[in-house]
Amino acid sequence: MTIRALFSRFLALATAALAATTALSAPTALAADPLASAARAKPNVVVILADDLGYGDVQCYNPTRGKIPTPHMDRLARAGMRFTDAHSSSGVCSPSRYTLLTGRYHWRSRLQSGIVNPWERPLIAPDRLTIGSLAQQQGYHTAAIGKWHLGWDWPITPEQKPFLVGLGGRTGRSSDPLVTVPSAAHRAAWGAIFRQPIAGGPTTRGFHHYFGTDVPNWPPYSFIRDDRTVGVPTELLTAEHMAGFQASFQGPALPNWRFDEVLAALGDRAVAYVQERARLAEPFLLYLPLTTPHTPISPSAAWRGRSGLNDYADLVMETDAVVGRVLAALAAAGVEKNTLVLLASDNGYESTIGVKPLEAMGHFPSGPLRGYKASYWEGGHRAPFIVRWPGEVKPGTVCDQLVHHADLLATLAEEWGARLPAEAGEDSHSLLPVLRGGQTPVRRHAISCSASGVQTVRDGAWKLICTTVPQLFNLAEDLGEQYDLAASEPERVQAMLAVRERLIADGRSTPGIPQKNDVPVKRIGG
Repeated sequence: MTIRALFSRFLALATAALAATTALSAPTALAADPLASAARAKPNVVVILADDLGYGDVQCYNPTRGKIPTPHMDRLARAGMRFTDAHSSSGVCSPSRYTLLTGRYHWRSRLQSGIVNPWERPLIAPDRLTIGSLAQQQGYHTAAIGKWHLGWDWPITPEQKPFLVGLGGRTGRSSDPLVTVPSAAHRAAWGAIFRQPIAGGPTTRGFHHYFGTDVPNWPPYSFIRDDRTVGVPTELLTAEHMAGFQASFQGPALPNWRFDEVLAALGDRAVAYVQERARLAEPFLLYLPLTTPHTPISPSAAWRGRSGLNDYADLVMETDAVVGRVLAALAAAGVEKNTLVLLASDNGYESTIGVKPLEAMGHFPSGPLRGYKASYWEGGHRAPFIVRWPGEVKPGTVCDQLVHHADLLATLAEEWGARLPAEAGEDSHSLLPVLRGGQTPVRRHAISCSASGVQTVRDGAWKLICTTVPQLFNLAEDLGEQYDLAASEPERVQAMLAVRERLIADGRSTPGIPQKNDVPVKRIGG
């Protein structure tokens, strides 16, 4: 049985169980219940976070040098507001997800550089407010479907740990030889681990339901539903899945696990969730962190070759199609007009999978920006950011204001009339004034980092890269970051470094009571 068929069987059972459970605890018909009508006045929220989707990979952001069709994302932009100066907290994955969910810069946590490693503990503290837990407080049902990559409390003993490491990886990831057949001891350890609940995941950080692959190119190679793997991984991932830009590490996998079926399965689950929740009274928040177009670069058979460019471009098109499926599900369920949809990307394009061949074919995944994923250049952390909200956001608008992933939490809080406590959303500014047509900037400063932890500081159009020898650029005149003005603007450099120190010392960049950072903040690079 293929992974898609296995998932479909699971989905049918899970959906039936969900329907039976909610039928006992919630109104079943919106129109028949006046209380349900009042509850429905709160907008549903769908946050779609693509993985490694470059600024120039979406056609409406790169019309002259973008060659990959993205009709559904473009249609979303035509129906809402497209931001051109929106930023993630980092040029890589885990820190950006932390900030989007918590409204707090990741470098205030223990994660000063890099990402959450395999089998690592949770990055988000149990008592930290997230968009999910805030939504739950407002009467929402919440779900996270897709890539988590923020750590779990894996039920792994010190005696079991050797059976999960040292199994080999692709070049640059591990020097260990590739193991092809697990021993009986491996299988016994995996069975003991993966038959247990996995604590510390999304269902403990604000989401009633989770379904995903955690990190698609890392073990375990299985879906996780809520706090358990769907099946027990008993095999090692095959050698063919370790070739090229697919899996990064060898490890336990379900039999017949296939990377090219993961995205479609996530799309199926997201559509089923929308269909189910749209019939019920309470509003819903769906956090949909897609696994693509990040590695594994494995488009499905139906999409392979469709772009005429390469597998990556095919996978971007397939990602766009899943976005289209979710949008179609909202429309078919009759909740499109009462749903705020945000589409963003966690960081820029991953150049190590091959940027030169794409650019030679006329597609520039960073568009007009310098750099790619992991860098402190704009191409590392300036990313697509589109909001559609019928009746609230004017269709076809473009906003060039500075905004940040951190701003989502305060935006939702203001919409719901919720007051954030002093120890939550320390770096989150509400976007509601901008979304409703306001021209006053919602934030003057923003900090984004490279994968190595080098901070960049924005002050309006000015950008300071805090390397050992600082670099300064005026993005209003030099979006491609070609002309370093630090030598001619020494006072501005010092002023912006002072801003950084103030934002670090205060533990927040929004008005309010100063807070403590979790750990001393390192000044990496300068």
